[in-house]
Amino acid sequence: MKQILVFIFDGYADWEPAYVCAQLNAPATGYAVKTIGLDRAPKVSMGGFRVTPDFTVADYPRDAGLLLLTGGTAWLERKNDAVLPVVRELVRCHIPVAAICNAVNFLAENGFLDQRRHTGNTLPFLKSQAPHYKGEAYFVEAEAVCDNGILTANGFGALELAKEILRLLKFRSEQELAEWYAWNKFGLYSPGHKGRTPSGL
Repeated sequence: MKQILVFIFDGYADWEPAYVCAQLNAPATGYAVKTIGLDRAPKVSMGGFRVTPDFTVADYPRDAGLLLLTGGTAWLERKNDAVLPVVRELVRCHIPVAAICNAVNFLAENGFLDQRRHTGNTLPFLKSQAPHYKGEAYFVEAEAVCDNGILTANGFGALELAKEILRLLKFRSEQELAEWYAWNKFGLYSPGHKGRTPSGL
C-alpha cells in the first residue's frame, strides 16, 4: 500500500489537505494517509488539532505515493527548510510532490518551479518570498496546476489541488472526477444538482 505523506508543523493549515485525504485514505484505494514532521513532537494546526507525526524527515518511507506540503505562516519564517532533502529525494525518484499556499514559495525558492508550469499566491507575492525564483515565465493564474510531477495551488485552491492529485494518481475516471468536483464546489442545491443525489462521491 502506497503512503500519502502530509507534511505538518505548528500552525499548518489543517483544512487544505482534507478533500484529497478523505478520498485516498481507504483500503480499497491502495493508499494510506500518513503525516510527516521535522521531528516526532506533536504539531498543533491552525485550527487547534494536535497531531503526532507518523514519520520524520529522517525515517520517512522512500517509496511514498506522494508528498503534500500544507500551507501555513511557518514557510514565511523559513522554519520548514529542513524538509528540503525529502523533497529533493522524492523529486529525484519521480514521486509527486504537491504544495499549497505558502508552501509553494518554498518550492519556488529552491528551484523546483523554474522550468515547470505552476501557480501560487499571485506572482508578485511569490517573487517577494522567493528571491532565487526564476520561473516567472511558467507562472499560471489558476487555482491549481500540475506539471511533471509537481502540483501547486494557491491558498484558496484546496479543492482544485485535490482534483489534480486524484487525476495524477488516476484515482477516478474523468467523468467521476468532474462530478465529484462539482458536488464539492457547487453544493447540493446548485441549479445543476437540485433534485439529484450524489452517488459514490
